[in-house]
Amino acid sequence: MTVTEEDGLVCRLVWGEERAKDAPSPVLADVGAQLAAYFEGRLTMFDVEMSFPSSPFQHGVLESMMSIPYGSTKTYGDIADYVQGSAQAVGNACGANPIPILIPCHRVLGATSLGGFSGNGGVESKVFLLRLEGAAGLLI
Repeated sequence: MTVTEEDGLVCRLVWGEERAKDAPSPVLADVGAQLAAYFEGRLTMFDVEMSFPSSPFQHGVLESMMSIPYGSTKTYGDIADYVQGSAQAVGNACGANPIPILIPCHRVLGATSLGGFSGNGGVESKVFLLRLEGAAGLLI
């Protein structure tokens, strides 16, 4: 995983990119430690300052995703009701999530399917994260 920061704020998380060879900044070292703890099952909530330029609608979707507790899920429709938009528009905003895992778009499901995932690996990565959190339920 590659995490990018600007001015001390995390702004991007991507799978599969080559890591920088320089020592990480204190912010990136902290994010790395938190991600390691998450994948080891020792962390259920991230404490990371982020920057995600977005429209007011997208911002509402991203904030709604961040309110979903570890091990829980919501549907695109649930979030659409909250932000007063359509489930499709919520799906598009989820797909544009620049910081997957930290902004847990994997916790958002379709009404009758898993939906998509903005991180590398697509739905397979989503399934992995849901299983890691014990949120797989009957859909998987």
